[in-house]
Amino acid sequence: MTDISPQKRATAAERGLQRLIAGNERFVRGEAHFPTACKETLADMAKAQAPYATILGCSDSRVPPELIFDADLGELFIVRVAGNVVSREIMGSLQYARAHLQTPLFVVLGHEGCGAVKAALASKRQGVAHKRYIQMVLDTIVPGLPRLPAGLSDEERLSRSIEANVRWSMKQILDIPETQESIRKGNRLVGAVYEIATGHVRFL
Repeated sequence: MTDISPQKRATAAERGLQRLIAGNERFVRGEAHFPTACKETLADMAKAQAPYATILGCSDSRVPPELIFDADLGELFIVRVAGNVVSREIMGSLQYARAHLQTPLFVVLGHEGCGAVKAALASKRQGVAHKRYIQMVLDTIVPGLPRLPAGLSDEERLSRSIEANVRWSMKQILDIPETQESIRKGNRLVGAVYEIATGHVRFL
C-alpha cells in the first residue's frame, strides 16, 4: 500500500472501519465466526502479516479486540496496555504498524468500567497513592481527565472520563508530525468505547 494514492488509502481505511462495525454487530447478535485456523492458513500467515487495522486497546481480559470485532487471525495488529495509554513504547508499536505493515486504519479502544481510569480519577480527586509502576500508568491518564461539573454520579463521572481518556490518547498520537503526515496521505485515526454489558462498540 506504499504507492497508493491518499484517496485509495482513505477508502481502505473506511472499508476497514466498516469491517470492524460489521464484525462487532455479528458479535453482539451472537453470530460471530470467531477465528479458526487450518494448516494452510497458518502456513500463509507464517510468511507475512497484512492486518487491515491497528488497535490500541486496554489490557482488560474482558476486551479482546479479535473477538469483539469477530476478526480472524492476522486481520488486526493489536497493542494492549492498561488504560490504553500512550508511551514511547506504544508509539513505537504504532509507528511500526504504519511504516512497515501499512495499516490504513488506527483505532483507540477504551471500555466502560475501566479500572485504570477509575484509579486515575481516585488519584486526581482524592490523592490516592498506588504502587510505583501502577502510578506511572495513572500519571499518563490524569492530564487528559476533564473538569466535570459537581453533582455527577460516580458512574457518569467514570463514563465521561473513559471517553475523555480515549480522546486524550488520540490527541497524543495526533500531535506527532508523522501521524499528521500519514493522515494527509489518507490514513485514519478513530476512537471507540466498548460497552462490556452489551458487547457493543460505540465509535466516537
